[in-house]
Amino acid sequence: QVQLVESGGGSVQPGGSLRLSCAFSGNTDGRYSLGWIRQVAGNEREGVAAIDRDGSASYSDSVKGRFTVSQDNTENTQYLQMNSLKPEDTAIYYCTAASSAWLILQRPDRVPHWGQGTQVTVSS
Repeated sequence: QVQLVESGGGSVQPGGSLRLSCAFSGNTDGRYSLGWIRQVAGNEREGVAAIDRDGSASYSDSVKGRFTVSQDNTENTQYLQMNSLKPEDTAIYYCTAASSAWLILQRPDRVPHWGQGTQVTVSS
């Protein structure tokens, strides 16, 4: 039922910024927590940031203080503002939906709803 479409990925130099957008539908009853998971080919998925149904935001330790997740329910869009980007942030970033932010951050392999992904590349 829920559908997710990411955009905003691209290439940036270290220290630069990008803002990812996730347009979502099918969450009119607020049943889903929305958030971001990233993956490098051959590596495990990493939960990055999510907003729980109570509105609280959670972040992985690797991005805390640099990334900010926000949600505009009037526009049905979630944003991931990424500042002070590092080469190790390079990955495919997926907008996801699950029953809790905890699932997105701690159990990304169990998250049931995924967007198509958008590539973020950080390099000199």
